[in-house]
Order: sequence, then structure tokens, then C-alpha cells
Amino acid sequence: MSNDTIDTLISFVDTFTWVYAAIIIAWILSSWVRLPYGVWTNRIRTFLDETASPFVGVFRRFVPMLGPLDLSPLVALIVLQVAARIVQSVLDGFRPG
Repeated sequence: MSNDTIDTLISFVDTFTWVYAAIIIAWILSSWVRLPYGVWTNRIRTFLDETASPFVGVFRRFVPMLGPLDLSPLVALIVLQVAARIVQSVLDGFRPG
């Protein structure tokens, strides 16, 4: 693979990780704040729930709750960042030279 292709793939992984982390954080914040009902508010909340909860749900099975605190989103964010760094390191290994 050429350096340009690898740089593009690394940039994609970085952007995807940032966007998905932002979605998870927005999902967490939307669960804390009671917003007035509206069509767009409901659509955004549904999008966040359908996008973030499957990934976070994987960690809910393994991470116990600490009283009222659910730490599974935090673990999901950490795993997402670690996985992104691993993928970027693997892609860096394909650089010619």
C-alpha cells in the first residue's frame, strides 16, 4: 500500500473514532437531561440510542453497576480508543520503507 492510502485509512479510523465517541457522549448526556418533547428531539434521541446502545450494551453485560452509576459507557469509550490505536498501529506497519 502507498503512504497516501495508509494516511487516508488512518485518518478515516481517527475520524470514525472521534465521531462515534461524540455520539456515545451525546447519548450519555441526553439520558441525564430531560428535554421537552419535540419531533426533532425525539428523532435525535432515537438516533443516539440506536447508534450507541448496541456497542455500550456489550459492556453492560460485563461491567457491574456501582450503585446508580453505570460505568459501561466509560469502558466502551476506552475500548473504542484502544481499538482505534491498535488499528492505526497495524496500518502503520504496512508502510513501505
